[in-house]
This record gives sequence, C-alpha cells and structure tokens, in this order.
Amino acid sequence: MNALNSFLEIVREWVWGLPLLVLLVGTGLFYTFLLRGIQFSKAIHAFKVLYTRDKHSHGDISQFSSLMLSIGATVGIGNIIGVSLAIVMGGAGSIFWMWITGVVGMATKYAEGVLSLKYREVGKFGYKGGPMYYIKNGLHMPKLAFVFALFTLIASFGIGSMTQANAVSSILLHHASMPTWLSGFIITAITGFILMGGIKSISKFSDYFAPFMVLLYVLTTCYIVLTHPSAALDALKLIVSQAFHPQPVLGGVVGGVSLLTIVEIGVSKGLFSNEAGMGSAAIVAAASKSAHPVKQALITMLQPLIITMVVCTSTALLVLMTPVYHQLHDASLLTYESVRYFYPNGGWIVFASIIFFAYSTIVGWAYYGERSIEFTFGDRYIFPYRILYLITIFIGSITKLEFVWNFSDIANALMAIPNLIALLLLHKVVVAETKSYFSALQQGVYAPHAR
Repeated sequence: MNALNSFLEIVREWVWGLPLLVLLVGTGLFYTFLLRGIQFSKAIHAFKVLYTRDKHSHGDISQFSSLMLSIGATVGIGNIIGVSLAIVMGGAGSIFWMWITGVVGMATKYAEGVLSLKYREVGKFGYKGGPMYYIKNGLHMPKLAFVFALFTLIASFGIGSMTQANAVSSILLHHASMPTWLSGFIITAITGFILMGGIKSISKFSDYFAPFMVLLYVLTTCYIVLTHPSAALDALKLIVSQAFHPQPVLGGVVGGVSLLTIVEIGVSKGLFSNEAGMGSAAIVAAASKSAHPVKQALITMLQPLIITMVVCTSTALLVLMTPVYHQLHDASLLTYESVRYFYPNGGWIVFASIIFFAYSTIVGWAYYGERSIEFTFGDRYIFPYRILYLITIFIGSITKLEFVWNFSDIANALMAIPNLIALLLLHKVVVAETKSYFSALQQGVYAPHAR
C-alpha cells in the first residue's frame, strides 16, 4: 500500500502541474472576460431565475432540484476536511487561491451549463447530457467524449464513494467507536436503497437534504465568526498576507513550501470543493426543466458562489481563528477541534455536517457515474455499476485517507483536461446562446413567472 501511495503521489504532482493550473484558471478567466463578468453582472438575475416557473420547459427535474442535487454532490468533505487539508499542507495563503478558483469557476460553470442543455439528448431513462455529449455532438469528437466519460466513471469511485465513505467511517470510529466495517456496511445499505429509485429518487432526497445540511453548518460557523469579529479579521488578513508570501513553516512541513505549491494546493482543493472545470454539474444540469440553455446555466453558475465563497470560506475562517491548526495537523479532526475551541460541546455539529456532506456527495456522484457508464458501455451496465459503486463505498470506509485523497486528486485532473479543452473550443456557441437569451429577455420572451 505504501508503494502504491508513493506512486499516486508522483502521478498527482505530475497531473497537477503548472499546465493544468494555467488551463483551469485560464479557462475561467477567458470566459469571465468573454462574457463581461457574467458571474458578477447577472448574479441577481440568476437567483430570480432559480425561483421562477418555466411554462415551456422540458426535462426530468426542476431547476431548483438540479441545483440542490449538484450542491449535494459537491458539498462533501472537500468543504470541511479539504479546506483543513489545504491549510495544513499549504498554510492560510492556499485559501486565497481557492477563492480565485471559485470566482473564475462561476464563469466556467456557466459555460458548462449552456453547453450541457444545448447538446443534451433524450434516452431510455430520461434526459442526459454533460461534457461527453457536448464533446460528441458539439465538437464531433466521440473518442474524446469517451475519454471524459471514462475518467468520470473512474472519478466516481474516488471523489464520489471512497473519499466520502472514508471520512464518515473515520469520524464515526473516532467519536462513536463504531468499527469502520460496520459504518461502511450501513452507508452502503442506505445508498443502495436510494439509488434503486433513479434520478427522481435522488433529486427528491437532495431537495430536502442539501438545504438543511448547508444551513446547519453555515449558520454555526457564521455565528462563531460574527461573535468573534477581531479573530475573523485577523484570519482574513492572514489569508491575504500569506497568499503571495509563504511562511517558513506551514502545516508542520519543515522548510516551508513554495508559492507554486501553495497555488497548486489552493486550486486543486478549490476544484475538489466546487468541481468547476470538471463538468460534473453539467451532467445533472442536462436533466433540468428549462426553456433555454442560459436559464439553467445561470443557476449552475451559482454553485461555486454557494460552495466555495460561503461554505469553504466559513470553514477556513473558523480554523484560522484558533491556535488549533498550529498544534493539530490531522485534517480530518481540525475543523471539529476548532469548533470545540470556542464551544466545547459544539463539536457534534461538525460531526453531523461531515456525515451529511459526505453522504450527499456519495448519492450525487452515483448519478454522475450512472450517466457515464450509460454513455461508455450502454444502459444495461447501469445496474452492475451500482453494485460496484456500493462495493467501493465499503472499501473506502476501511482505506487510509491519504491514499484516497491522492486517488481523487488524480481523477479530478483527468476529468478536467478534456472538459476544459471542449469549453475553449466551443466558446462561440456559449456566446451565441448568451446573446440569444438576453436579447429575447429584453423582448419579454423569458420574463419570469412567479411559482
């Protein structure tokens, strides 16, 4: 296992090198300028679209459900343990680069949403889309589409099942003395029950579960931040000051880390937290009921705003407001102990949030994997995939965290590369659809209707 983990670390460093960082952030910046800062100028309109009824829409789930499902699939341990891990590995400055990934990632997510609706198809199990379909139907490159779907399939076992199950089993072992095999069995059984209901069962679960778990965690962390304003301000200053000036010692690493390493850590963990550039959210966006690709794209664009800029930031501030991160370098326990620093009996909220976040990601990524297996090998393999997915949940529950994180980082990168290439090559389509929508909006064609 040690040899395998060492190999994965080498691969991770290679795939997450400077070229991918430039491609990832560069694509977001490209769309930010190309669409004239749409994530800023149209944010309010996006929220209006979220809460309006579309009389001429077609799809399997509502626009709200698509956002909740994508948030549920994305708001996993990357928003708690992933943020803590970024601070441990790269110091406070890594959070700044996580913010950059989130802000430019909104433009990337928008482009993914447009293309997903533009090139989606209708199949046996309803509407289907995502990068594999806009690569196939938009770029006419079926081989590259197959590569993306295959990488997504592989990633579902890392970022979706193994990583999340590992976090749940670890915290249950630490706080409830529950054996990892038992927690793994329970998670596997409950997930299997939900997956048998398909996309409507999964979306119904996310509609109720995602808002509750996000509010529980964010309200708790925000309460601590707001009741300790001076400590919060110091934490913000620390993030900005260390973003370009690494400290000699970060996270217990003697000799410190380079600026490039901090950027790499912040960007990679930012991607893990909001999945901007990976194309995963575009898969579920394709199933939404929307009369125009831009309407759903605007909603998809909100995901990094909610996840990275709100959830991840609240985690980072909480950790950096305490001296705990100087003493404890176990990322899986850092947020928990930070809450306990302020409120000794409040750790249960982090305990519950990690379980909620991780489990919602397990369920959401199962859907991504199903769509990928359907694209690559056909719908008859969906059921065998579900069985294999459930098996990997159990395996992840009893596997070391370091191995699982390295595996997930590699899978993320392999998904992002073909998707980002497609986004850049199809930019004219995104611009044309955007102009079409806002031109029609001015004429009252897509005027909002109250629910």
